[in-house]
Amino acid sequence: MREIGSAPRILVISPAWVGDMVMAQSLFKVLKTRQPQAWLCVAAPAFTAQLATRMLEVDEVIEIPFHHGKLQLNERYRHGRSLRARGFDRAIILPGSTKAALLPFFARIPVRSGYRGEPRRGLVNDLRPKPIGKRGHMAAQFVQLGLPPDEPLVSRYPPPQLTTRARATADIMASLNLKVLDNPILVLCPGAEYGPAKCWPSHHFAALANHYLQQDWQIWLVGSDKDQPIAQAIIHSCKTQDRCLNLAGRTSLLQAVDLLAQARAVVSNDSGLMHVAAATGRPVAGIFGSSSPQHTPPLSNCAQAVSLELPCQPCFARQCPLGHLDCLEELAPRQAIDTLEGLLAEPHTTLADIISPSPFK
Repeated sequence: MREIGSAPRILVISPAWVGDMVMAQSLFKVLKTRQPQAWLCVAAPAFTAQLATRMLEVDEVIEIPFHHGKLQLNERYRHGRSLRARGFDRAIILPGSTKAALLPFFARIPVRSGYRGEPRRGLVNDLRPKPIGKRGHMAAQFVQLGLPPDEPLVSRYPPPQLTTRARATADIMASLNLKVLDNPILVLCPGAEYGPAKCWPSHHFAALANHYLQQDWQIWLVGSDKDQPIAQAIIHSCKTQDRCLNLAGRTSLLQAVDLLAQARAVVSNDSGLMHVAAATGRPVAGIFGSSSPQHTPPLSNCAQAVSLELPCQPCFARQCPLGHLDCLEELAPRQAIDTLEGLLAEPHTTLADIISPSPFK
């Protein structure tokens, strides 16, 4: 039996995508600002759950052992039933699927908040109108779901801020038998799990890399196993390959967090790593093709989206429906370089500087 007046216990069912998980931290910050004594538990798939361990607002992380796209009703029931004794007062369900709502329902959590999406009336008993389209910030939509239903639409919210380990770089590089150079580091993130309509061409990345190699920088390429070929193609087109490292597929996600935090600057497609880099406080130029910088921008005062803003953008397609990818092919390296140079020209910014005072007190 819960004691009257005891600290509230909140369970958040988090997204499965890396970038969405990072943006969800804005919600976590608001919840902790409003209820500092609340116990905040985040449930997420194992891969993205790692990120929650780098969020100071999260008190507990639960890895959800379910496969993407699978109902696994019996497993969800058993897992939900095991949570009943935990005494959660509220669940906030960020994904819009029916599956995501099952765990809090089976756990008998009294208040279960979520947006209208797939059929789940009854599973979600605090059912909010679904945000219209993808015109608003996703992070703001996450934050809104944590607020009472009658509150005004969110206009400001605190950006994500991942904790990093500055001393981890030497150990990571030693484990890979790589030498740490003193040159300033430009990290390139040329992959995007969503599809090719979010991937800037490798020759544009190479041109940008060559620009900074001529200024005596070093280039690190970071990503997943799938990004190894494009990362190697970029290095192959670089004029000074001895200062280029292909780290794609060679690090864990948390190691990538720590390496990104050591960069002087980052250029990334609109991907999970773009959001991770922004949350470490690094200057980030985020390349946008089919997706929208109005919906999922890098959330930092020292990060900026780079986009041509063509009439066909954003289409949100995995592959260009027009067959030309002009939104990416015509986005010249000079535009990305100018954006990055503008960010680098700003006075040095720390994470403490970019976290705006919360408007939710």
